[in-house]
Amino acid sequence: MDFSLSPRAAELAELVSAFVTDEIEPVQDAYHRDVAEARAAGTWAESPIMGELRAKARAQGLWNLFLPVGHDQPYAEQFGTHGGAGLSNSDYAPLAELMGRATFLAPYVFNCNAPDTGNMEVLLKYGTEEQKKEWLEPLLDGQIRSAFGMTEPGVASSDATNMAATAIVDGDEVLINGTKWFSTGVGHPDCKIMIFMGLADPDADRHHRHTMVLVPLDSPGVTIDRMLSTNNVFDEPVGHGQVSFDNVRVPKANILLGEGRAFEIAQGRLGPGRIHHCMRLLGQAEVALELAIKRGMSRTAFGKPLIKLGGNPERIADARIAIDQARLLVLNAAWKLDVGGPMNALSEVSQIKVIVPNVAQQVIDMAIQLHGGGGMSQDFPLSAMWTNARALRLADGPDEVHRGVVARIEISKYL
Repeated sequence: MDFSLSPRAAELAELVSAFVTDEIEPVQDAYHRDVAEARAAGTWAESPIMGELRAKARAQGLWNLFLPVGHDQPYAEQFGTHGGAGLSNSDYAPLAELMGRATFLAPYVFNCNAPDTGNMEVLLKYGTEEQKKEWLEPLLDGQIRSAFGMTEPGVASSDATNMAATAIVDGDEVLINGTKWFSTGVGHPDCKIMIFMGLADPDADRHHRHTMVLVPLDSPGVTIDRMLSTNNVFDEPVGHGQVSFDNVRVPKANILLGEGRAFEIAQGRLGPGRIHHCMRLLGQAEVALELAIKRGMSRTAFGKPLIKLGGNPERIADARIAIDQARLLVLNAAWKLDVGGPMNALSEVSQIKVIVPNVAQQVIDMAIQLHGGGGMSQDFPLSAMWTNARALRLADGPDEVHRGVVARIEISKYL
């Protein structure tokens, strides 16, 4: 395996890195102040800074870079993507890491943010031409945003077959009832569509009971009950919401791929998305390590620089080793996805989903410790980064589920 960047990925990495450094990082604090002040005033509003940054990124062709090989045309050139062709998972991975350095802003600037990327890939791979025209093209164009309705408050959603909210075909319509929560994106004023995963046939086998359906958020009966915090962080203006569906009706034509095929779609959706999440987290871990070293070198206690006190040199070394190990695992998973698809990388994708959030959490925690009380305050990004890493040990499947996948595949080799 050769993990060196392709010429195109190397060119894009240079452009993305420069944009993050020169355009995004200088305005991050102002952006977050804008959206926090809007929420404090009772509105969930976007900062004008986002529109300015997105216009600049699009003008440089740094737009929709996540588009996968084989599913990109004609959208790449139509919506401004650099070079006019999709990227492999291996080529996109280093770009995601660079975006992770400003992870609360950069993915949105480049129109490469979750859950929009996953939803757009679902529409690319499984949507009808009508569904693509109505929802995919506005998403690729940055006119709207989207959400994904899967997790539910009333069941153990670590087992997705438990989902109890329903999506029942009734003539030419689908009748939708139930409650979803931690639906990322529903707080944004531009969020217009949700991919809803619901129970359609309780008598079918466990992995063919559920259907995915497109639900416009302005449909009668859809209510955003509340926005949820993660460790008291609301992630405005995107946010994570609890959404109820009371006898919501949408056309049967809004079903994706077919009745009972939700798990088939989910399997194709989650592999690349987990690569994106993990590489962005590694970008955060790199920032945390840099901040830890700079802090340790700039502060003195007990007559020595902090960086030389106690076990801090070893902690720095362990952080470097852990980040580099985790990155190699992610690149290996990306490569296996590229050469054989999701079924070729089941274990590898679950491995990275366990290791990367844990590594990032540990490195960020070490950086917080070196910063003292300030590391837990809003003066540094570390506490928000820690919360993000901790949350991703639950999102897209908890550690225990992914360890179970890895163990099952390993044990099966000996049966």
